[in-house]
Amino acid sequence: MRERNITCCFSGYRPDKLPWGSNENDPRCLDLKARLKNAVEAAIRDGYRHFIVGMAAGADLYCCETVLALRRQYGITVEAAVPCRNQAQRWSPAARKRYENLLALCDQVTVLQEQYDRDCMLRRNRYMVDHAAMMIAVFDGKSGGTRYTVDYAVAHNVKVDFVSPV
Repeated sequence: MRERNITCCFSGYRPDKLPWGSNENDPRCLDLKARLKNAVEAAIRDGYRHFIVGMAAGADLYCCETVLALRRQYGITVEAAVPCRNQAQRWSPAARKRYENLLALCDQVTVLQEQYDRDCMLRRNRYMVDHAAMMIAVFDGKSGGTRYTVDYAVAHNVKVDFVSPV
């Protein structure tokens, strides 16, 4: 178990809540990825060394890729918090391959339960917050899982760094 005071987690939107959807070549997506890199580097300067990612499509995978790209340079670690073993089962083959490749690169994979149920994402989000002192959130106020996770983090005195999706 990593020390909470050096652990940062992520929360953010899936493609259907991002203005560019799944088009990662959109300039707004490229800009978000650059701002995520800046946010992660700021967290590293503040002493965070372990990063937990929920591995959902969209912002979570961007965050995972960002931390992995910076890992060697800064000596940081990344943990995939997988809500259920079959998380990517219904994803497209290309999305599933990306997910599996990222999982294989993570320093630690924590699978919270074997099968999907309606509360497994909630449990994953709570796990991340409960094990972190900071959260980087791709968030602009929309309702849903990211809002719940941000509210949960704030209620549990976890510092939140907001990165607007646009």
